Amino acid sequence: MVTKEEALDAHSRNKGKYEIVSKVPVASAADLSTYYTPGVAYVSQAIAGQRGLAYEYTTKANSIAIVSDGTRILGLGDIGPEAGLPVMEGKAILFKKFGGVDAIPICIGTKDEDEIVKLVTWLAPTFGAVNIEDISSPKAFRVVERLSSTLDIPVFHDDNHGTGVVALAGLINAFRLAGKGKDARIVVNGSGSAGMGISRQLLAAGFRNLIVVDSKGAIYEGRDNEQNPYKADLAKVTNAERRSGGLGDVVAGADALIGASAKGAFTKDMIALMADKPVVFALANPESEIEYESAKDAGAFVVATGRSDRPNQVNNLLAFPGIMRGLLDSRAKEVNARTLNAAAMTIAKSVGSRLSQEFIMPSFTDRSMAIKVASSVAEAVAQETARQGLARLNPEKGAVKAHTREILKRYSKLERRLVKNEASGSA
Repeated sequence: MVTKEEALDAHSRNKGKYEIVSKVPVASAADLSTYYTPGVAYVSQAIAGQRGLAYEYTTKANSIAIVSDGTRILGLGDIGPEAGLPVMEGKAILFKKFGGVDAIPICIGTKDEDEIVKLVTWLAPTFGAVNIEDISSPKAFRVVERLSSTLDIPVFHDDNHGTGVVALAGLINAFRLAGKGKDARIVVNGSGSAGMGISRQLLAAGFRNLIVVDSKGAIYEGRDNEQNPYKADLAKVTNAERRSGGLGDVVAGADALIGASAKGAFTKDMIALMADKPVVFALANPESEIEYESAKDAGAFVVATGRSDRPNQVNNLLAFPGIMRGLLDSRAKEVNARTLNAAAMTIAKSVGSRLSQEFIMPSFTDRSMAIKVASSVAEAVAQETARQGLARLNPEKGAVKAHTREILKRYSKLERRLVKNEASGSA
């Protein structure tokens, strides 16, 4: 594991994690005439006559904004936009490495919802999509809803959408091994962005026997003093029996227990109360709700965590680069649950014949598998977007997958040069 000193030194030495590099040479008068004045005026005039040509002639076709107000950075909480910037930079390089997407971090100096919506709306003409990141809930939900209703580009919320996709993918495979189906009883602990995203995606995929637990206990329709409208809406379609009480009260007989909460939230005693072949996803980061080994000792059939040093890592990195690649390549107008479901199904299938109790998720540390997953997800997203009539382009079958593989292999070559330069100490 990296030490504090090593992390600080690496960031200081490089002054951040990315830079903007020209795609074209500016080495002659002809270059200047083509890419700046007077040549660029012809391009601007063309776009002025047909706004959609911005996708053809500018970086809009491959650029997204990563927007955060710094109010929910990792597990550190409200630490501000400047402190959130290194996290957004990290997200940007992951978009590039695993999706070939040019992502620009935009950490904004306001927590006001109206101001955030206004700013992103003003910035939207520059980008092909927006990724909302690390904004506290329920404000983040409202921001996404408001932007989605007014913008003509996708507004993706990775804490919500991305987490929902990978959790669904993992559960599909875990249930396949355990012989469980859509009628299985699932308990989700946590109702923030991640917990809400998981719950919504499970419901959209047809899992209806769901109970969601927050800090007050099980959510159900008619619960006293329910102030959060998103929880109220969730209550209408979950916990039909209106079970009440804390996590320990509702986990008995459950087929799956999914955590998007905090360290120590799950106990061995809880797992012992679950149904035969229980599935446990302890997804809190950096420390899980229960340790992998402890959950297995308690009788869990399949255990997944968010940790890279344990089997079955459920990580959004398997989802967001490919999803965004597919949205950009189809020039999508929006992203919805059906599109996200297609991504989840694709991730689940990517495991193939290697499916086992300790391998329910593909590994992004295997570069060839990471390319396979990203390209397959991008293809599935693009095709599903086109089927729904939400695409400006309808790529031929296989075209998005091929494009994704090409740009990721190109990045791999660049990365090898970066590694060589780092080892030699050159700039």
